[in-house]
Amino acid sequence: MKTANWMLALCLLLLPPLAAATEKVVVITSYPQEVISQFEAAFEKKYPQYRLEILWRQSRDTMNYLHQPHSPVDVYWTPAQRNFAQLAKEGALRKLDIDLTGLPKRIGGFQISDPDGYYVAHETAGYGMAYHPAELQRLGLPVPIDWKSLTAPAYSGHVVVPIPSKVGYAPMLVDTLLQGYGWEQGWDILARVAANASLADAGATFISDDVGSGRVAVGMTMDFFAVSAIANGKPLRFTYPVRVGYSPAHIGIFKEAANLNGARTFASFVLSDEGQKLLFHPDIRKLPVRPAVYARKPEGYFDPFAAARLASYDYDVATGLSRQELVSALFDALITRQHAVLKTMWSAIHQAEQRAPNDPRLQQARNHANWLPLTAAQANDAARQQLFIQRDSRTESLEQQWNADIANHYAQATRIALAIAGEKP
Repeated sequence: MKTANWMLALCLLLLPPLAAATEKVVVITSYPQEVISQFEAAFEKKYPQYRLEILWRQSRDTMNYLHQPHSPVDVYWTPAQRNFAQLAKEGALRKLDIDLTGLPKRIGGFQISDPDGYYVAHETAGYGMAYHPAELQRLGLPVPIDWKSLTAPAYSGHVVVPIPSKVGYAPMLVDTLLQGYGWEQGWDILARVAANASLADAGATFISDDVGSGRVAVGMTMDFFAVSAIANGKPLRFTYPVRVGYSPAHIGIFKEAANLNGARTFASFVLSDEGQKLLFHPDIRKLPVRPAVYARKPEGYFDPFAAARLASYDYDVATGLSRQELVSALFDALITRQHAVLKTMWSAIHQAEQRAPNDPRLQQARNHANWLPLTAAQANDAARQQLFIQRDSRTESLEQQWNADIANHYAQATRIALAIAGEKP
């Protein structure tokens, strides 16, 4: 009997140890697999006690899912600024009680994280210009250094601009110009660039495809679309303007989290030096939000914190998000529906400027060309914003009035400019 017990003990000692039980951490995200897999592998290697369970949902579907009965979700990790703001407003997120040392809430004057602490940026993408070097050289055009560069008449016919009511990332791109340059000057720049451009009405990658094929020389887009095209062999490059706008992605923990410790551990990992450096991976190439990691960035990698030290401006995310639909509607009224007229008008103004640069009527033409149906204060009015969120007959009536007024001002600007240039209207 003693021998049998001894043999049993020996067999137990020789058996491999049982693997420790893992706890799942449920994460909802819209990130593509190449991003998820990098973070998942690194996190589970560092913390083998946890296993990520990924719920993949597009941003527009996430809110529908979360507003229906569902199993507890621990972490929200995605580029969806409006969703995070809405979830915080609904009380669905808990304040992040993890170590955020070394993580600024702003890049220069550009707010990237929730000031109330319910969600924090873990990476950001930058708005800028994709360009085709060979096409610019063929045309004798310089590489643009700022949005204003694209207003030069020489770029006419060689630019593509996204329509914010059609292309998902474009509303915030437009609003960065409106806040970065001010309401009036921002619209002036947008209109003059659009007068030189074709308009992209669908598909986030269409612009980098158009530039990469050489159909146009420059396109207003986001850095990671251009980087992805470059990685796939497109002969284009990307440059950031002097006043860079950003589209941050965030991470937050749900109040209903079933695995709070696991959620905190994952969020902390994503925000750590190790997690942030994963963003440099060739399959990801996003901008980290931890300034310290840029000391070890790949050669040529853009550093937004260094750029902000050279040219910073204040940007209020809440303002941009709240007026998003209104700004998109105004873009359509000023630019999309009037595009052919806009191009003719600015062509006439440029001719007049060349023919008689000191003619006092030029300012009259520019005043009509830059006329806006509402001020920044009116655009920031909550009741007016609501008209464009909950569209009804009043919205349609207002847009019809905009159309008529804008058409009238553009016609007057064109008539004055043609008269200065000595041409018949």
